[in-house]
Amino acid sequence: MSNPTRINPVYRRRLLMHKVGITLSFLAMAVGLTVLIWILTTLLIKGMGGLSFDLISQNTPAPGSDGGGLLNAMVGSLMMVGIATLISTPVGILAGIYLAEYGAQSKLAQITRFVTDIMLSAPSIVIGLFVYAIYVAQVKHFSGWAGTLALSLIAVPVVVRTTDNMLRLVPNSLLEAAFALGAPRWKVATFVRLRAVRAGVMTGALLALARMAGETAPLLFTALNNQFFSADMNAPLANLPVVIYQFAMSPYDNWRSLAWGGALLVTITVLGLNILSRTVFNQKIHN
Repeated sequence: MSNPTRINPVYRRRLLMHKVGITLSFLAMAVGLTVLIWILTTLLIKGMGGLSFDLISQNTPAPGSDGGGLLNAMVGSLMMVGIATLISTPVGILAGIYLAEYGAQSKLAQITRFVTDIMLSAPSIVIGLFVYAIYVAQVKHFSGWAGTLALSLIAVPVVVRTTDNMLRLVPNSLLEAAFALGAPRWKVATFVRLRAVRAGVMTGALLALARMAGETAPLLFTALNNQFFSADMNAPLANLPVVIYQFAMSPYDNWRSLAWGGALLVTITVLGLNILSRTVFNQKIHN
C-alpha cells in the first residue's frame, strides 16, 4: 500500500501546516509559562523576606521608620471588597437571570448584554475616572464608598456574563418538565434553572472577587489611601493595592520590603480564589 503523503500533495501540505501550528502553539505556551514562573519565583524570593507577624498586626510605618506592617491596608481592602461583593453578586445574578430568561425577546436585554461586554473589556482606570467624576468630584473628598462603587462596577459584568452563560447550559427538557408541572416562570428561573447551575454562578462570583482584590487604578481615584487605621467608609481608606504601589516606588528599603510582602499576600489570595473556583465548584457541577 502506497504512502498517502506521496500521492496526495494536499494531505502533505495540510500535515505540514498542522505540524507548524502545533510547534508554534507549544512555543507560545512555553514562553508564557517561562515568564509566569519567572514572575512567581521573583515574587516568592523577595516576598518571603517581607512576611512576618508584624505585617498583619501593625499599621503602615511613617517614612524612614523601621518595622510596621499592612494591617490598616488589609482591613480597608477587606471592607471595600466585601461590601462590593455583597452589592455586585445579587445585582449580577438577577441581571444574568433576566438576560437568560428574556434576552431572546427583549431589546433591553440585548442592550444590557452589549453594555456588559463593553464594561468587561473597559480598562479599570476608566471606571475609576468615571466614579471620580460622578461621585468624588461632587462630594469633594475621597472615600471608601467611592472605592466600593468602583469595585462593584468592575465585578457586576463578570457575574452577569457568568450567570447568563451558565443558565443557557441548562437543558430545555428540564425547563419543559417544570413548566408541565404548572410552575410559574419565576419559580422555574430561580428554583429550577438557577439551582441547577448554582456552582457555576458561585464560580463567577469568586472570579469577580479575585479581580477586585488586585485592582489598583480605580482606587487611586476613589479611596486614595490612609496611613492610619480607619474604618470610616466616608473618608480616605487604606487598601493593599495602592499601598503596594506607593511603597514599591519609595526610596525606603523597609517600605519596599513591605510592598513585596503585600504583593505576595495578594497573589496568594487571588491564586487561592481561582483554584477554589476551578476545583471545588467545578466538581460539584460534574456531580
